Amino acid sequence: MRRQLILQIFCSLLISTLMVAQTSSPVKPNAAVSQNYIFTGLGKAPLTPAFEMKNYWVWCSSVVKGDDQLYHMFASRWPDSLLFHPGWMVASEVVHAVSAKPGGPYTFSDVALPARGAQYWDGRSTHNPRILRYKNKWVLYYMGSTHPFEEPNVREFSLTSKWCIVGRSNKRIGVAISDSPYGPWKRFDEPVLDTKPDTFYSFLTSNPSPVIEKDGSVLMIFKARSYTGNNSYSGMCFGLAKAKNIYSKFRVLNNEKPVLGGEGQPEIEDPFFWKDKTGFHMIFKDHVGKYTGEKGEGVLANSPDAIHWTVDVSPLAYSKTLTFADGTTRKMGQLERPFILFGNEKPAYIFFATMDGPGGFENAGRSWNMVIPFKN
Repeated sequence: MRRQLILQIFCSLLISTLMVAQTSSPVKPNAAVSQNYIFTGLGKAPLTPAFEMKNYWVWCSSVVKGDDQLYHMFASRWPDSLLFHPGWMVASEVVHAVSAKPGGPYTFSDVALPARGAQYWDGRSTHNPRILRYKNKWVLYYMGSTHPFEEPNVREFSLTSKWCIVGRSNKRIGVAISDSPYGPWKRFDEPVLDTKPDTFYSFLTSNPSPVIEKDGSVLMIFKARSYTGNNSYSGMCFGLAKAKNIYSKFRVLNNEKPVLGGEGQPEIEDPFFWKDKTGFHMIFKDHVGKYTGEKGEGVLANSPDAIHWTVDVSPLAYSKTLTFADGTTRKMGQLERPFILFGNEKPAYIFFATMDGPGGFENAGRSWNMVIPFKN
């Protein structure tokens, strides 16, 4: 009897200990438990890439439907003779591709934002395109950079080379405007979102994700880094900025601190920001795996005002492990730069930049833009 009582007490203590451990430690999200509507709405990925180009790394897609009933993709490309990372910092250009179907495949049409000379703030690299329609204008937000040096020497090119040190620190956000998706594009002599001393965006601004409001003003979530002294810079975080219209410069609304990320918080990047009847929403890349349990997967966050954000109770928005149309599954080397194309005010397709390899930019031999339809 005594032995049975001791056994019961031991079992009760063991169960209590396990319950405490479960409540005091964060639950690691994964594909089996995520219940948010982005993750549960994803369909199977087509086997055919949405867009790729021979002899180029391809990244960063953004899509909108035109009056010609074609779908217009704006993406980044740079020669694959350079290292993928950091080749984009100094040699990327924004290109335009078209398709009769939203899911593609897309065919190259033209270079929308080519290099235009070191004297321009965006003269050496254009990247991170986000295309929007506003009335009769096509509005293309992007990251630009420049450097004063000769073309990169492949043998000397690396993150610590002069090209990349200067190119990274010169990253700024700009806008180009056109009457047609085929251009010509009006580019401006100054960025629309510059850096500012003694702020969380004192080092660079990039990854623009804008929303045009009904009154023509523009709200934009952006990625930032700050100087931290000793020739170093902070981790990646997000800010919120507002412009009076598509031609105006942005004013950062949260100069004191980031809206997400920042000191003491996990690094994040690649925001996609949108607004619907329920408020503001964002998916972004969990750079260090804090929210999702694995580096590089996607997070869903929500906000009533675009300033105060709450990560969804079921945060995993997308996984690097994908199910394809033939039923196979594969873990992608990278899955970045999410972009949602809406239909009838609901998510219809999600686009990603992706690559092969076991993970890590240095392990890839090929990159492309892919698309996954949402379930009906």
